[in-house]
Amino acid sequence: MNFGIAFFIGYRYWRVKKSNSFASFITFFAVSGIFLGVAALILVSSVMNGLEGNLKNKLLGTVPHVTVSTAKPMQDWKQKVKQVEQLSDVNTAIPSTSIQGMLQSSADLTAVQIFGVYPSDGNHIPTVSHNIYPGALSDLVSGKYRIILGQELARKLKVRIGDKIRLVSSKGVIYSPLGPVPSQRKFVVASVFETGSQVDANVAYIHYKDARRMMRRSPSKVSELRLFMKDPFYAPEIEPQLAPIFPEQKIQVTDWRQTYGSFFGAVRMENNMMSLMLSLIVLVAAFNIISALVMMVTDKTTDVAVLKTQGLSSSNVMAVFMVQGTFNAVIGLVGGLIVGVILSFNINSILNALGLSILGPGMALPVDLEWQRVITIAVGTLILSFVATIYPALQASKIEPANALRYE
Repeated sequence: MNFGIAFFIGYRYWRVKKSNSFASFITFFAVSGIFLGVAALILVSSVMNGLEGNLKNKLLGTVPHVTVSTAKPMQDWKQKVKQVEQLSDVNTAIPSTSIQGMLQSSADLTAVQIFGVYPSDGNHIPTVSHNIYPGALSDLVSGKYRIILGQELARKLKVRIGDKIRLVSSKGVIYSPLGPVPSQRKFVVASVFETGSQVDANVAYIHYKDARRMMRRSPSKVSELRLFMKDPFYAPEIEPQLAPIFPEQKIQVTDWRQTYGSFFGAVRMENNMMSLMLSLIVLVAAFNIISALVMMVTDKTTDVAVLKTQGLSSSNVMAVFMVQGTFNAVIGLVGGLIVGVILSFNINSILNALGLSILGPGMALPVDLEWQRVITIAVGTLILSFVATIYPALQASKIEPANALRYE
């Protein structure tokens, strides 16, 4: 097969003005469909990746990635921390404790997750410690019974800094002649934190020793470690590596998936569904390429017959129309890639210029352009478009010169 001749003829067929205006109309929509589909795929996937990354940083920077708890206090817990931090996937480990309870103010009552931490460990939870106002994590002092609330939680309870709220927990329950009595104590709102995630509505922080007292356990003992992973999505792989570190007793390992796994699963499913829906635009455009090429083959039947009488092989004829269809796909693809990348980098500036705000006033869309996904979109579009040219080109190669030129 002489590809040079096939390429030249295919390029000439693509460049010259089409005699069939309807075929030109279909070709225009095929190119436009690929252009819009590729641009939309790049833009939407970049925004969805940005949203997922934003949630990963804000949400998973607040809650424990992995929690290791033991029934009895750990012996030499500082040594255990050093051993855990030596694991390749673990970034840091700190003593922690958690309480599921109820917070009651004069205005409302709501369920809450309480984390007991040492203020000195604030560097390990920067998402919270860097977004506390007007105070800091150091406002938590053992024995003062102070609490730091998420902004949305404080708004729901209608409390301000300095107000008192009651924490009621089933941990540390005692039994009296009147029945079980839950552990409860009044706390003073010391500060408020805001991460911009759903954690702001159901998480609060108190001093580690105060949390242990609420559970009616020794404040100086440690029976729970809070692990932060280098990548939170590798949390399930850490459990088998933790068992040898605690040979003296059975441990319970939980990770963020128990609480927020379904939330991230929904975000990822939405990302996949959006990509699938936009990919259908490219698929429809590919079908338009088939329609346009079928019309072109019908229009050029006589030309193909003449070329075959002059020695052009069937494989060359097939290549001619495949080249023509691929040219249309490449134009739409290149245009879509350029526009999609430009929009991804400038979407917030464009929305501001138009006076639009998708996430609310003052909030910008998080954008994370993954070049690997851009390459995948480009290669996938090229392959799909190339496959779409095979059938019309194959039909063109089957044209018999004798039958096509019988009445010429």
